[in-house]
Amino acid sequence: MSSPLSFLSPRTVGRQIGQNWKSGVTVSLVSIPLSVSLAIAAGATPVMGVITAIWAGIVASIFGGSNYNIIGPTGALSGVLAAASFRYGVGALPVLAVLSGILIFVFYMLRWDRYIIFIPSAVTHGFTLGLAFIIAVSHLNFAVGLTELHVHEHLTDNMIESFRHIGDVSWPAVGLFAVSLALLFLILKYMPRIPSPIIVAAGGLALGYAASMGWSPWQFETLLTTYGTMRMQIIAFPGFQMPPLTVVLGQSVIVIATVAILETLISAKVADAMTNTRHDQRREVFGLALANIISGLAGGLPATAAHARTTLNVKSGAHSRMSAFLNSVFVFLIALMFFTQFQYLPLPVVAAILVYVAIRMVEKDHWLELARLDRTMFIVAMLVAVTTVLWDPIVGLMAGSVVALLIFVQHLSIGRSDITIHRDRKVIGRLSASTLHEQQDHGDVTVYRFAGELTYFNAESHTHSIKRLTCKTLILSFRNLFFLDVDGLHALGEIIAERQAQDINVILTAVSASNRKMLRKTGWFRQMESDSKVFDSSTDALMYLGFPLR
Repeated sequence: MSSPLSFLSPRTVGRQIGQNWKSGVTVSLVSIPLSVSLAIAAGATPVMGVITAIWAGIVASIFGGSNYNIIGPTGALSGVLAAASFRYGVGALPVLAVLSGILIFVFYMLRWDRYIIFIPSAVTHGFTLGLAFIIAVSHLNFAVGLTELHVHEHLTDNMIESFRHIGDVSWPAVGLFAVSLALLFLILKYMPRIPSPIIVAAGGLALGYAASMGWSPWQFETLLTTYGTMRMQIIAFPGFQMPPLTVVLGQSVIVIATVAILETLISAKVADAMTNTRHDQRREVFGLALANIISGLAGGLPATAAHARTTLNVKSGAHSRMSAFLNSVFVFLIALMFFTQFQYLPLPVVAAILVYVAIRMVEKDHWLELARLDRTMFIVAMLVAVTTVLWDPIVGLMAGSVVALLIFVQHLSIGRSDITIHRDRKVIGRLSASTLHEQQDHGDVTVYRFAGELTYFNAESHTHSIKRLTCKTLILSFRNLFFLDVDGLHALGEIIAERQAQDINVILTAVSASNRKMLRKTGWFRQMESDSKVFDSSTDALMYLGFPLR
């Protein structure tokens, strides 16, 4: 692993800055309005989002393993953080960042990060869809000018509360929201090189300032009227609020750490594909752990890689990790000089940016592909999304992972095999366990080839299939048996003993060295070896039985 600070070497730092400053500036201009908006979505203050973008971004750019990932506040964590903020208060969010960073570091030390990527994409996309819905819907009050409503823990209760006050809707706010959202997507479609949040935020700031000065006939709620005067702080100690050590807190930390690692590694892989490079996964997880710890200590939020900002970083011409480093530096400098002006950002514009982010979080092509190719996992993804919205993001992710695992285990429990049936030294059938019922004549010699593994998952399935065979000689081929566990070994011994008790000649073939080492620990296998019932291949066994050599 190269030195984390190698890109800041005096010999190359000038060239690195020259190659990356444009992309760094571009991403920073997008990062500020998004960081402010996503912090609000997470139930935090605007300044906490900017602090996260600065500190998490700087630390990850130095210690991370990707040259292009942009680390900061994201929509993927907003739902979990908003729920935590409601339960424990905004002061608990930096604590969650530190605890999540520590857990990510534990994952790094134990190398558990390699297992997190085994969560099926259907579950993560369902989780993302649920979060996107929460982000979009939970801030529609901003869009319609409803303020000072009672806030409930569950989204459905908040929606009901909003409908109760539908008569108080501010139509100028609705109009500003609609125009802002339309502009975001029109700019994306017709001028994709220009980051639309920059343009919309700038226009919104001008309109909000004009309204606050009485120059506009319309009045809008702004960040100033909601959060008071905004002052930029590089470090903000919000009076750490240590939440009670409960099961729910533990679940929150686990989900934040898991989602952070998953999103970061996925984003790094996407950047690799775009740049034909390869990130260091171990180093990236280590950098993510430090980024979250430092972000929390500085008063920021849990952070992960932001897919859209990472893509923008690459497309803006980033050459190295210097771009991500400069992004955070420019976020700090711009916020230091102009953050006070951000207090004039109208809440309908914030809502439009959040809805824009939420819609772009959902990958339409993946959902269409999932619906076309795997209806079962499509249903699982939808269940995860519904559970995330109606109950809790933590429950949604965990329940989806468990259901997906059970479906996977159910598939594994089906014993895969290839069966060749011979009669009078001629092949009369080639089947699998699932099609065995189609042929009543099982011949006099049957070759049963295990495929995959013989374990506690599928031992019963293989036992059932072999018991259905009515041949006189049974050849069990191990050529494609890649894994055998103790339960599979016991099942195999019982199958052979039962077949032999029925005067069926059982022969074993193509036993690999690893399987043979395990099998030789059993008395029945050693007996079969001494009885010359174990052959190197099925062909050798068939020749032994008098089949002609081809």
